[in-house]
Amino acid sequence: MDFLKLATERYSCRSFSTKEIEKEKIDKILEVAKLAPTARNLQPQRILVLTQKEQLEKLSGCTPYGWNAPVIMILFYDKLISYKRDKYDNKEFGDIDISIVTTHMMLEAQDLGLGTTWIGSFDAKKLVKIYEVPENLIPVAILPIGYPSEDAKPSNLHLQRNDISDFVYWNKI
Repeated sequence: MDFLKLATERYSCRSFSTKEIEKEKIDKILEVAKLAPTARNLQPQRILVLTQKEQLEKLSGCTPYGWNAPVIMILFYDKLISYKRDKYDNKEFGDIDISIVTTHMMLEAQDLGLGTTWIGSFDAKKLVKIYEVPENLIPVAILPIGYPSEDAKPSNLHLQRNDISDFVYWNKI
């Protein structure tokens, strides 16, 4: 698929069918997560894949979102290995790395005919407790994945985009 077409057609899916996702498609999404660029190629991403009903149901204790997706991935970075810009300001790049990884995963899912939504609204402390996450892993994103239901559609805001001139500056700001 043409990348611009892929990026244009991808939307936050909030209605999933009950159709099971083929293991090969999950594997492709995880392969893309492996290939995504990270700062200094340290690859601090850690991904918890939830497919069992009882594990998926636990998530409701952390966020009201999930839309009954058959697969939900929780993306973390390992703060012990993520890049820090230590020569200058010690900026942590783990959340940036996970953002890149998650975006790659969403676009691959779209290319495979699957829908996704980036969930950033969740109680991180509860999530860490519920799933017994080691303290070195920092949760950044929750990614429900599934086949869009027949009534799935982009939100009204999806097509509202600023003009390029609103955010691009040439040679000065």
